[in-house]
Amino acid sequence: MLTKKVKYALKAVLYLAKRYDDEHLIAVNDISREEYIPYKFLEKILLQLKRKGILISKIGRLGGYQLSRPPAEIMVGEIIRHIDGTIAPVSCVSKTAYEKCFDCENERTCEIRRTMQMVRDAMAKVLDGTSLADAISMDSKVASTLRYAFAQ
Repeated sequence: MLTKKVKYALKAVLYLAKRYDDEHLIAVNDISREEYIPYKFLEKILLQLKRKGILISKIGRLGGYQLSRPPAEIMVGEIIRHIDGTIAPVSCVSKTAYEKCFDCENERTCEIRRTMQMVRDAMAKVLDGTSLADAISMDSKVASTLRYAFAQ
């Protein structure tokens, strides 16, 4: 399940992706109001994405945020990993945050691990193969699936 933090991060970057060709930066207030994201929480999320190189920003009256790269070059999986660190459903199948399960006798024969590894691989294929541009495109079957999943 997506955390609220990831869901809000995705909503924010998709909002920015839709406005990528605009010549001005988007104020945090506008994103917060339009996407129903608590302002203070959104500020922290946007700052984290800026530190990871996903966003650029400017302070001041005309300041705000914008994507650092075109929406077609930013993958949904990249956003999720920058916010939560992993897309794996359990830590023993994570490629970036692996932890052995304390109650597992043998990882090679663990049915739960094998199943969750298939889930992780399928999720990674979709999320790493879907750009922000794909997600906002009306022509993409994957995008409509993602929009439905993020609306929940």
